[in-house]
Amino acid sequence: MRKLRGLIEKYYDIISYLFFGVLTTAVNYLVYMPLYNLSGLSASVSNVIAWVVAVAFAYLTNKPFVFKSHDWSAKTVIPELTKFVGCRVASGLSETAILLLTVDTLHWDGNIWKLITSVLVVVLNYIGSKLLVFKK
Repeated sequence: MRKLRGLIEKYYDIISYLFFGVLTTAVNYLVYMPLYNLSGLSASVSNVIAWVVAVAFAYLTNKPFVFKSHDWSAKTVIPELTKFVGCRVASGLSETAILLLTVDTLHWDGNIWKLITSVLVVVLNYIGSKLLVFKK
């Protein structure tokens, strides 16, 4: 039991990021799927809307639970949020560009490509958050 606890403590950042990353991805999909599959919006437009909702959710969960940043003063939140959104813009633009090319232009399956790009986005967002936003 001690070894398990030690491993969890050692890898807490990664474990918690993956947990909340899965939740953020679920939020993203819960917005993207109906927009893309039911409303007739393009994959890229559906993705941008889903991205905005997911980024808000991610910041509100990653800040306190993943990176243990509990200072909610404007002095802390404004620079953190600016860097957080900046990192997410980079990964969001990458994801949207891939969807624009593969789905909207080449007419490949939007659900499959959304899943493929999600893996890339999770990795890019973790690196950006760890190294730039919530660095200790």
